[in-house]
Amino acid sequence: MTLARFEIFAKIVDLGSFTKASEELNMTQSAVSHAIASLEAEWGTSLLIRDRKKGIALTEVGQKTLIHIREILNRMEKINQELALAANVEIGTIRIGTFASASSCLLPKILATFEKKYPKITFSFFEGTYEEIEEWLHTGVIDLGFVVEREKGMPFDMIPLLQDKMVVAFPPAHRFHKKKLIHIEDLKEEPFIMPKGMYQKHVEELFAQASINPCVRFEVQDCNTIANMVQEGLGITIGPELFLKTQQNIQIGYLSISKWRTITLACPSIAEASPAVRAFLNVAKSFL
Repeated sequence: MTLARFEIFAKIVDLGSFTKASEELNMTQSAVSHAIASLEAEWGTSLLIRDRKKGIALTEVGQKTLIHIREILNRMEKINQELALAANVEIGTIRIGTFASASSCLLPKILATFEKKYPKITFSFFEGTYEEIEEWLHTGVIDLGFVVEREKGMPFDMIPLLQDKMVVAFPPAHRFHKKKLIHIEDLKEEPFIMPKGMYQKHVEELFAQASINPCVRFEVQDCNTIANMVQEGLGITIGPELFLKTQQNIQIGYLSISKWRTITLACPSIAEASPAVRAFLNVAKSFL
């Protein structure tokens, strides 16, 4: 059946491997390979490039057809959920994109409440950067994504969840630990760990607002690595309170000037979302 081959094709792309796809789908690798080969033969074109060193890549045709294949699979998922809803049985899978602090601090609380109401609905999680989550929303890889709202707006339906304040993080013995408020000017001579990507823009805007060039000692992408470096006394940093307040052996202080990031749940279209996705959004809204 073509729909089954579509599912196999999408799973291979998501996991980047025929072997991993076969394991997740509980199929033999030869069956997975045969499904793709028969789809390519039927369409008379190659969809995937197999390279032992570089792994799996999409051909140009594969990239274009994947968008439509995901659309078909998403529509079938919605049909199945609508039928189940009519029979008073909640089923389905929700695919959620999330970033580190949302994964550790927000998502578990929402899931705990949701699963009590809808125990038969399953989840698939994709963790990435803000940019990756937005791309996944555009291309149909995920149904929902935790994102940070931009001033210029975003082409999704948005449900604001909370305002996350930017705070200063430093080791326990640091001179800031007795300060109720920390002035941005106090950071000028401190060795600073600059976050790359994710919330870097928020940090840079704080320094620009005060016309200060921080003494950047390190530039680091991973927020857990930043937290560990602060613990070891390698520098201080500015980051989201939601994440930093959960880290051990780190103290946080509040800045005299405020900077917030708005964390929202984004959906390509709530009106066209599946019943399971709409139920999750309702729980998220009521919970937070």
